[in-house]
Amino acid sequence: MPKVKAEKKSRQHQEVKSQGIMFNTGIGQHILKNPLVVNGIIEKAALRPTDVVLEVGPGTGNMTVKLLEKAKKVVACELDTRLVAELQKRVQCTPMQTKLQILVGDVLKTELPFFDVCVANLPYQISSPFVFKLLLHRPFFRCAVLMFQREFAMRLVAKPGDKLYCRLSINTQLLARVDHLMKVGKNNFRPPPKVESSVVRIEPKNPPPPVNFQEWDGLVRIAFVRKNKTLSAAFKSAAVEQLLEKNYRIHCSVHNIEIPQDFSIAQKIETVFQESEFSEKRARSMDIDDFMILLHAFNSAGIHFS
Repeated sequence: MPKVKAEKKSRQHQEVKSQGIMFNTGIGQHILKNPLVVNGIIEKAALRPTDVVLEVGPGTGNMTVKLLEKAKKVVACELDTRLVAELQKRVQCTPMQTKLQILVGDVLKTELPFFDVCVANLPYQISSPFVFKLLLHRPFFRCAVLMFQREFAMRLVAKPGDKLYCRLSINTQLLARVDHLMKVGKNNFRPPPKVESSVVRIEPKNPPPPVNFQEWDGLVRIAFVRKNKTLSAAFKSAAVEQLLEKNYRIHCSVHNIEIPQDFSIAQKIETVFQESEFSEKRARSMDIDDFMILLHAFNSAGIHFS
């Protein structure tokens, strides 16, 4: 009788199978397995014994158990109930059990508790919304040490004139100080992701800058749609003019300002650019101070973005 060929399985498959969990890469499950990287991240978080730590995406708990040794309490947010069970099993009947609180669910839809430090190995598809959820969170936290896809991390730290400089760069740097800490190769994860990763440290500016973030983001969004165009060209789109005219009319009716019959929003925008000397500037090379001056010029002329 011919031999039945055994199904070939990769070492990684065997390893995962021995743990009894198949990771779902569709929701970004890539477990950080290298203890040196785990220790490096914890070191950079500079934890104090009195700290409450928010950990997002604890996975099987490789980092969680080390955080529990250093901090007063760890609040872990995990979407996958199988991994929650794994995590609970890992701390069961140990002194750590009372220090761990688990929030089950999607971190973007979860109301975040008070915390001092955030540590996260995030599913990369939620990187951007999570960063802004963190930065707009109150009360302020001390710092966050986060793992991101390499290109996303480089966007966070990009400066005016850099190829990757974008709306994400300037918005993050408006609200926080951002540092690139270390590169992490794909083989440090199980299963390995398709991209390289980086660890970034984010410290919110406290007090925050004296600016209405919705207004600010409205301006920056328009400027960065085509960041290589001059600002006066970027503002010539019909949709932008329509939005700003609507907001201007609301502003005028609230403040009892009469609008002349021959009013042209395009002309008003052009006047703001010429008076502030920004019409030939391009978003790709403008810094936070430039956008602050421009936003003030628009607002002073009664033009709002939110």
